[in-house]
Amino acid sequence: MMGDRSRLCSVWLGSETGILKGVSLSRKQAFNFCNSSHLSRDQEVRALCWGDPAESELLVGSVDGTVKTFSTEKGAFTETRRCGEPADGCFTGLAALSDSVLVTCGECGKLRVWREDRSEPVTELDAGKNVCRMRQDPVHRHKVATGGKENGLKIWDLERPETPVFTAKNLRDDWLDLRRPHWVRDMAFIPDSDKVVTCTGYHQVHVFDPSSPQRRPVLEAEYGEHPLTALSLPAAGNTVVVGNTHGQIAMLDLRKGLVRGCLKGLAGGVRGLQCHPSQPVVASCGLDRFLRIHNLEDRKLQHKVYLKSRLNCLLLASRDLEEGGGATEQEGGSQEVKEEEDEVWDTMEQVQEVEKRKTTEEEEEPQKKSKKKRKKGQD
Repeated sequence: MMGDRSRLCSVWLGSETGILKGVSLSRKQAFNFCNSSHLSRDQEVRALCWGDPAESELLVGSVDGTVKTFSTEKGAFTETRRCGEPADGCFTGLAALSDSVLVTCGECGKLRVWREDRSEPVTELDAGKNVCRMRQDPVHRHKVATGGKENGLKIWDLERPETPVFTAKNLRDDWLDLRRPHWVRDMAFIPDSDKVVTCTGYHQVHVFDPSSPQRRPVLEAEYGEHPLTALSLPAAGNTVVVGNTHGQIAMLDLRKGLVRGCLKGLAGGVRGLQCHPSQPVVASCGLDRFLRIHNLEDRKLQHKVYLKSRLNCLLLASRDLEEGGGATEQEGGSQEVKEEEDEVWDTMEQVQEVEKRKTTEEEEEPQKKSKKKRKKGQD
Protein backbone atom coordinates (compact mmCIF):
# COMPACT_ATOMS: atom_id res chain seq x y z
CA MET A 1 0.00 0.00 0.00
CA MET A 2 2.76 2.46 1.02
CA GLY A 3 4.74 1.44 -2.08
CA ASP A 4 1.77 2.36 -4.28
CA ARG A 5 1.64 5.77 -2.62
CA SER A 6 5.36 6.48 -2.82
CA ARG A 7 5.48 5.57 -6.52
CA LEU A 8 2.89 8.31 -7.19
CA CYS A 9 5.07 11.03 -5.64
CA SER A 10 7.14 13.35 -7.82
CA VAL A 11 8.16 15.84 -5.10
CA TRP A 12 9.83 14.89 -1.81
CA LEU A 13 10.28 17.17 1.21
CA GLY A 14 12.07 16.95 4.55
CA SER A 15 10.37 18.50 7.59
CA GLU A 16 11.48 19.82 10.97
CA THR A 17 9.36 17.11 12.63
CA GLY A 18 11.48 14.34 11.07
CA ILE A 19 8.83 13.24 8.57
CA LEU A 20 9.64 12.59 4.92
CA LYS A 21 6.75 13.93 2.85
CA GLY A 22 5.89 12.84 -0.67
CA VAL A 23 3.55 14.81 -2.93
CA SER A 24 1.69 13.60 -6.00
CA LEU A 25 0.73 16.72 -7.97
CA SER A 26 -1.36 14.78 -10.47
CA ARG A 27 -3.50 13.14 -7.74
CA LYS A 28 -3.55 16.23 -5.50
CA GLN A 29 -2.35 14.11 -2.58
CA ALA A 30 0.47 14.22 -0.04
CA PHE A 31 1.72 11.40 2.17
CA ASN A 32 3.83 11.11 5.33
CA PHE A 33 6.58 8.51 5.61
CA CYS A 34 8.21 8.00 8.99
CA ASN A 35 10.37 5.18 10.32
CA SER A 36 9.54 5.88 13.95
CA SER A 37 6.32 6.06 15.92
CA HIS A 38 7.92 8.65 18.22
CA LEU A 39 8.78 11.94 16.52
CA SER A 40 11.61 13.96 18.06
CA ARG A 41 13.63 17.03 17.15
CA ASP A 42 16.82 15.04 16.49
CA GLN A 43 15.03 13.28 13.60
CA GLU A 44 14.64 16.63 11.77
CA VAL A 45 15.44 16.17 8.07
CA ARG A 46 18.18 18.51 6.85
CA ALA A 47 19.30 17.00 3.53
CA LEU A 48 17.84 14.91 0.70
CA CYS A 49 19.40 13.38 -2.41
CA TRP A 50 18.79 10.49 -4.81
CA GLY A 51 20.73 7.34 -3.95
CA ASP A 52 20.78 5.94 -7.49
CA PRO A 53 20.33 7.17 -11.09
CA ALA A 54 17.01 5.29 -11.40
CA GLU A 55 15.64 7.39 -8.48
CA SER A 56 14.38 4.30 -6.70
CA GLU A 57 16.15 5.26 -3.45
CA LEU A 58 16.17 8.47 -1.45
CA LEU A 59 18.92 9.34 1.05
CA VAL A 60 17.60 11.29 4.04
CA GLY A 61 20.06 13.12 6.33
CA SER A 62 18.83 13.81 9.89
CA VAL A 63 20.04 16.17 12.62
CA ASP A 64 21.26 13.22 14.74
CA GLY A 65 23.92 12.37 12.11
CA THR A 66 22.16 9.37 10.56
CA VAL A 67 21.48 8.87 6.86
CA LYS A 68 18.42 6.75 6.15
CA THR A 69 17.71 5.02 2.86
CA PHE A 70 14.10 5.22 1.69
CA SER A 71 12.87 2.93 -1.10
CA THR A 72 10.34 4.67 -3.36
CA GLU A 73 9.41 1.22 -4.73
CA LYS A 74 8.55 -0.24 -1.30
CA GLY A 75 7.45 3.03 0.33
CA ALA A 76 9.56 2.25 3.39
CA PHE A 77 12.91 3.00 5.03
CA THR A 78 15.28 0.11 4.36
CA GLU A 79 18.57 1.09 6.01
CA THR A 80 20.09 3.52 8.53
CA ARG A 81 23.77 4.51 8.55
CA ARG A 82 25.58 6.68 11.07
CA CYS A 83 27.56 9.27 9.15
CA GLY A 84 28.39 11.79 11.84
CA GLU A 85 27.84 12.91 15.41
CA PRO A 86 25.64 15.73 16.73
CA ALA A 87 28.90 17.58 17.55
CA ASP A 88 29.60 17.81 13.79
CA GLY A 89 26.58 20.06 13.37
CA CYS A 90 23.68 19.48 11.00
CA PHE A 91 24.17 18.08 7.52
CA THR A 92 24.78 20.86 5.00
CA GLY A 93 25.04 18.51 2.06
CA LEU A 94 24.50 14.92 1.00
CA ALA A 95 25.50 13.27 -2.29
CA ALA A 96 25.84 9.80 -3.78
CA LEU A 97 29.05 9.03 -5.71
CA SER A 98 27.76 5.57 -6.64
CA ASP A 99 25.26 3.02 -5.31
CA SER A 100 27.51 2.20 -2.34
CA VAL A 101 29.55 5.42 -1.87
CA LEU A 102 28.14 8.44 -0.03
CA VAL A 103 29.46 11.98 0.56
CA THR A 104 28.40 14.00 3.61
CA CYS A 105 29.29 17.42 4.97
CA GLY A 106 28.43 18.95 8.34
CA GLU A 107 28.41 22.53 9.62
CA CYS A 108 31.77 21.94 11.32
CA GLY A 109 33.35 21.46 7.87
CA LYS A 110 34.03 17.73 7.98
CA LEU A 111 33.62 16.53 4.38
CA ARG A 112 33.53 12.72 4.40
CA VAL A 113 33.30 9.90 1.89
CA TRP A 114 31.64 6.69 3.15
CA ARG A 115 31.55 3.20 1.69
CA GLU A 116 28.74 0.80 2.43
CA ASP A 117 31.04 -1.94 3.72
CA ARG A 118 32.88 0.31 6.22
CA SER A 119 31.72 2.07 9.38
CA GLU A 120 34.55 4.65 9.22
CA PRO A 121 34.91 7.23 6.41
CA VAL A 122 37.37 6.27 3.65
CA THR A 123 38.20 9.97 3.08
CA GLU A 124 37.88 12.95 5.39
CA LEU A 125 38.60 16.59 4.47
CA ASP A 126 38.43 19.82 6.41
CA ALA A 127 36.40 22.38 4.43
CA GLY A 128 36.70 25.02 7.17
CA LYS A 129 34.31 26.17 9.88
CA ASN A 130 30.68 27.29 9.56
CA VAL A 131 29.91 25.51 6.28
CA CYS A 132 26.41 26.40 5.07
CA ARG A 133 26.22 24.21 1.95
CA MET A 134 27.93 21.41 0.07
CA ARG A 135 26.84 20.70 -3.52
CA GLN A 136 27.85 18.02 -6.01
CA ASP A 137 28.65 18.66 -9.66
CA PRO A 138 25.87 16.72 -11.47
CA VAL A 139 28.15 15.96 -14.45
CA HIS A 140 31.52 15.27 -12.75
CA ARG A 141 30.14 13.54 -9.67
CA HIS A 142 33.52 13.34 -7.90
CA LYS A 143 33.59 17.16 -7.73
CA VAL A 144 31.89 19.03 -4.87
CA ALA A 145 31.76 22.66 -3.76
CA THR A 146 31.60 24.01 -0.20
CA GLY A 147 31.13 27.44 1.36
CA GLY A 148 29.85 29.15 4.46
CA LYS A 149 30.11 32.09 6.82
CA GLU A 150 33.56 33.69 6.45
CA ASN A 151 34.42 30.53 4.55
CA GLY A 152 34.66 31.26 0.81
CA LEU A 153 33.82 28.96 -2.07
CA LYS A 154 36.07 25.90 -2.39
CA ILE A 155 35.85 23.23 -5.10
CA TRP A 156 37.15 19.74 -4.24
CA ASP A 157 38.06 16.76 -6.42
CA LEU A 158 37.34 13.72 -4.24
CA GLU A 159 39.70 11.61 -6.37
CA ARG A 160 42.54 13.98 -5.34
CA PRO A 161 41.31 15.23 -1.95
CA GLU A 162 44.55 16.65 -0.50
CA THR A 163 43.80 20.29 -1.37
CA PRO A 164 40.89 22.10 -3.06
CA VAL A 165 41.21 22.49 -6.84
CA PHE A 166 39.85 26.04 -6.48
CA THR A 167 39.69 28.47 -3.57
CA ALA A 168 37.89 31.78 -4.05
CA LYS A 169 39.77 34.91 -3.08
CA ASN A 170 38.31 37.49 -0.68
CA LEU A 171 36.13 40.14 -2.31
CA ARG A 172 37.80 43.47 -3.05
CA ASP A 173 37.58 46.07 -0.28
CA ASP A 174 34.70 48.52 -0.57
CA TRP A 175 35.03 52.20 -1.54
CA LEU A 176 35.98 53.06 2.05
CA ASP A 177 38.82 50.50 1.91
CA LEU A 178 36.94 48.34 4.42
CA ARG A 179 37.02 44.57 4.18
CA ARG A 180 33.82 43.11 2.71
CA PRO A 181 32.59 40.08 4.68
CA HIS A 182 31.49 36.98 2.81
CA TRP A 183 28.85 34.41 3.64
CA VAL A 184 28.16 31.72 1.03
CA ARG A 185 24.68 30.23 1.57
CA ASP A 186 24.25 28.07 -1.55
CA MET A 187 25.94 27.29 -4.86
CA ALA A 188 25.48 25.40 -8.15
CA PHE A 189 27.73 24.19 -10.96
CA ILE A 190 26.78 25.91 -14.22
CA PRO A 191 26.34 23.25 -16.98
CA ASP A 192 28.65 23.18 -20.03
CA SER A 193 31.26 25.33 -18.27
CA ASP A 194 33.68 25.32 -15.33
CA LYS A 195 31.77 28.13 -13.63
CA VAL A 196 30.05 28.03 -10.24
CA VAL A 197 27.34 30.46 -9.10
CA THR A 198 26.87 31.28 -5.41
CA CYS A 199 24.39 33.32 -3.35
CA THR A 200 25.28 34.99 -0.07
CA GLY A 201 23.84 36.11 3.23
CA TYR A 202 24.56 39.67 2.06
CA HIS A 203 22.01 39.41 -0.82
CA GLN A 204 24.71 38.97 -3.49
CA VAL A 205 24.98 36.57 -6.42
CA HIS A 206 28.53 35.75 -7.57
CA VAL A 207 29.83 33.74 -10.51
CA PHE A 208 33.31 32.21 -10.22
CA ASP A 209 35.31 30.80 -13.13
CA PRO A 210 38.03 28.35 -12.00
CA SER A 211 39.30 28.06 -15.60
CA SER A 212 40.31 31.75 -15.58
CA PRO A 213 43.28 33.14 -13.62
CA GLN A 214 40.88 35.30 -11.59
CA ARG A 215 39.92 33.84 -8.22
CA ARG A 216 37.48 36.65 -7.42
CA PRO A 217 33.97 36.65 -8.95
CA VAL A 218 33.75 37.27 -12.70
CA LEU A 219 30.18 38.53 -12.11
CA GLU A 220 28.73 40.33 -9.09
CA ALA A 221 25.03 41.12 -8.72
CA GLU A 222 22.62 41.94 -5.90
CA TYR A 223 18.98 41.11 -5.27
CA GLY A 224 16.76 42.65 -2.59
CA GLU A 225 17.87 43.62 0.89
CA HIS A 226 17.63 40.32 2.76
CA PRO A 227 19.95 37.28 3.05
CA LEU A 228 19.70 34.86 0.12
CA THR A 229 19.23 31.30 1.35
CA ALA A 230 18.93 29.04 -1.71
CA LEU A 231 19.46 28.97 -5.47
CA SER A 232 18.87 26.66 -8.42
CA LEU A 233 19.57 26.70 -12.16
CA PRO A 234 16.67 26.33 -14.63
CA ALA A 235 17.00 23.88 -17.53
CA ALA A 236 16.85 26.74 -20.07
CA GLY A 237 20.22 28.18 -18.96
CA ASN A 238 21.62 31.73 -18.60
CA THR A 239 19.50 32.42 -15.50
CA VAL A 240 19.60 31.54 -11.81
CA VAL A 241 16.62 31.40 -9.43
CA VAL A 242 17.33 32.70 -5.90
CA GLY A 243 15.23 32.84 -2.72
CA ASN A 244 15.68 34.83 0.49
CA THR A 245 14.68 34.93 4.16
CA HIS A 246 11.60 37.09 3.40
CA GLY A 247 9.96 34.67 0.96
CA GLN A 248 11.06 36.53 -2.17
CA ILE A 249 12.12 34.52 -5.24
CA ALA A 250 13.66 36.07 -8.35
CA MET A 251 15.26 35.07 -11.63
CA LEU A 252 18.58 36.76 -12.40
CA ASP A 253 20.42 36.90 -15.71
CA LEU A 254 23.79 35.14 -15.36
CA ARG A 255 25.42 37.23 -18.11
CA LYS A 256 24.48 40.73 -16.93
CA GLY A 257 23.34 40.16 -13.36
CA LEU A 258 19.97 41.85 -13.94
CA VAL A 259 16.68 40.71 -12.39
CA ARG A 260 14.49 39.14 -15.09
CA GLY A 261 11.40 38.64 -12.98
CA CYS A 262 10.01 37.81 -9.52
CA LEU A 263 7.81 34.94 -8.34
CA LYS A 264 5.05 35.89 -5.91
CA GLY A 265 2.90 34.15 -3.31
CA LEU A 266 5.35 33.15 -0.57
CA ALA A 267 4.85 34.13 3.06
CA GLY A 268 7.96 32.82 4.84
CA GLY A 269 11.70 32.36 4.45
CA VAL A 270 12.79 30.08 1.58
CA ARG A 271 14.74 27.01 2.73
CA GLY A 272 14.50 24.71 -0.27
CA LEU A 273 14.52 25.61 -3.95
CA GLN A 274 14.91 23.38 -7.01
CA CYS A 275 14.32 23.85 -10.72
CA HIS A 276 13.13 20.82 -12.64
CA PRO A 277 15.91 19.32 -14.82
CA SER A 278 13.81 19.48 -18.01
CA GLN A 279 10.53 21.36 -17.34
CA PRO A 280 10.36 25.19 -16.97
CA VAL A 281 9.20 25.02 -13.34
CA VAL A 282 10.71 25.68 -9.91
CA ALA A 283 9.64 24.15 -6.60
CA SER A 284 10.11 26.00 -3.32
CA CYS A 285 9.41 25.35 0.35
CA GLY A 286 10.20 26.88 3.72
CA LEU A 287 8.88 28.29 6.96
CA ASP A 288 5.29 28.86 5.86
CA ARG A 289 4.77 25.06 5.50
CA PHE A 290 3.75 25.23 1.82
CA LEU A 291 5.21 23.55 -1.24
CA ARG A 292 4.83 25.82 -4.25
CA ILE A 293 5.42 25.11 -7.92
CA HIS A 294 5.88 28.16 -10.16
CA ASN A 295 6.08 28.23 -13.93
CA LEU A 296 9.26 30.05 -14.98
CA GLU A 297 7.91 31.16 -18.37
CA ASP A 298 4.81 33.09 -17.24
CA ARG A 299 5.89 33.20 -13.54
CA LYS A 300 2.45 31.98 -12.41
CA LEU A 301 1.81 29.76 -9.39
CA GLN A 302 0.78 26.30 -10.64
CA HIS A 303 0.48 24.35 -7.38
CA LYS A 304 0.28 25.25 -3.71
CA VAL A 305 0.26 22.41 -1.18
CA TYR A 306 -0.05 22.83 2.61
CA LEU A 307 2.10 20.26 4.42
CA LYS A 308 1.55 21.09 8.14
CA SER A 309 5.24 21.10 9.16
CA ARG A 310 8.00 23.64 8.59
CA LEU A 311 10.00 22.40 5.62
CA ASN A 312 13.81 22.34 5.29
CA CYS A 313 14.60 20.79 1.93
CA LEU A 314 13.03 19.34 -1.20
CA LEU A 315 13.90 17.03 -4.06
CA LEU A 316 12.19 16.69 -7.45
CA ALA A 317 11.94 13.53 -9.52
CA SER A 318 13.42 14.02 -13.00
CA ARG A 319 10.29 12.65 -14.70
CA ASP A 320 7.31 14.85 -15.57
CA LEU A 321 5.92 16.24 -12.30
CA GLU A 322 2.33 15.68 -13.45
CA GLU A 323 2.79 11.96 -14.15
CA GLY A 324 1.00 9.33 -12.15
CA GLY A 325 -2.73 9.77 -12.67
CA GLY A 326 -5.01 11.97 -14.74
CA ALA A 327 -4.40 15.63 -14.03
CA THR A 328 -7.51 17.50 -13.00
CA GLU A 329 -8.39 21.16 -13.35
CA GLN A 330 -7.42 23.42 -10.48
CA GLU A 331 -9.02 26.66 -9.43
CA GLY A 332 -6.91 29.68 -8.48
CA GLY A 333 -3.63 27.77 -8.51
CA SER A 334 -4.26 26.30 -5.05
CA GLN A 335 -4.51 22.64 -4.28
CA GLU A 336 -6.43 20.62 -1.73
CA VAL A 337 -4.36 17.95 -0.06
CA LYS A 338 -5.73 14.76 1.42
CA GLU A 339 -2.86 14.17 3.81
CA GLU A 340 -2.45 11.40 6.33
CA GLU A 341 -2.72 12.38 9.98
CA ASP A 342 0.41 14.04 11.31
CA GLU A 343 0.26 13.55 15.07
CA VAL A 344 2.53 16.48 15.86
CA TRP A 345 0.18 19.01 14.27
CA ASP A 346 -3.23 17.48 15.06
CA THR A 347 -4.00 19.97 17.82
CA MET A 348 -2.78 22.89 15.72
CA GLU A 349 -5.16 21.90 12.93
CA GLN A 350 -8.11 21.91 15.34
CA VAL A 351 -7.21 25.40 16.54
CA GLN A 352 -7.03 26.58 12.94
CA GLU A 353 -10.50 25.18 12.24
CA VAL A 354 -11.93 27.10 15.23
CA GLU A 355 -10.23 30.29 14.04
CA LYS A 356 -11.59 29.72 10.56
CA ARG A 357 -15.15 29.43 11.90
CA LYS A 358 -14.68 32.64 13.90
CA THR A 359 -13.45 34.59 10.89
CA THR A 360 -16.30 33.24 8.77
CA GLU A 361 -18.81 34.42 11.40
CA GLU A 362 -17.07 37.83 11.57
CA GLU A 363 -17.19 38.11 7.79
CA GLU A 364 -20.88 37.17 7.71
CA GLU A 365 -21.84 39.73 10.39
CA PRO A 366 -21.23 42.92 8.35
CA GLN A 367 -22.97 41.26 5.38
CA LYS A 368 -26.11 40.69 7.53
CA LYS A 369 -26.01 44.32 8.69
CA SER A 370 -25.73 45.65 5.14
CA LYS A 371 -28.69 43.46 4.09
CA LYS A 372 -30.79 44.93 6.93
CA LYS A 373 -29.82 48.47 5.84
CA ARG A 374 -30.84 47.71 2.26
CA LYS A 375 -34.19 46.35 3.44
CA LYS A 376 -34.85 49.49 5.52
CA GLY A 377 -33.99 51.66 2.51
CA GLN A 378 -36.42 49.73 0.33
CA ASP A 379 -39.22 50.04 2.95
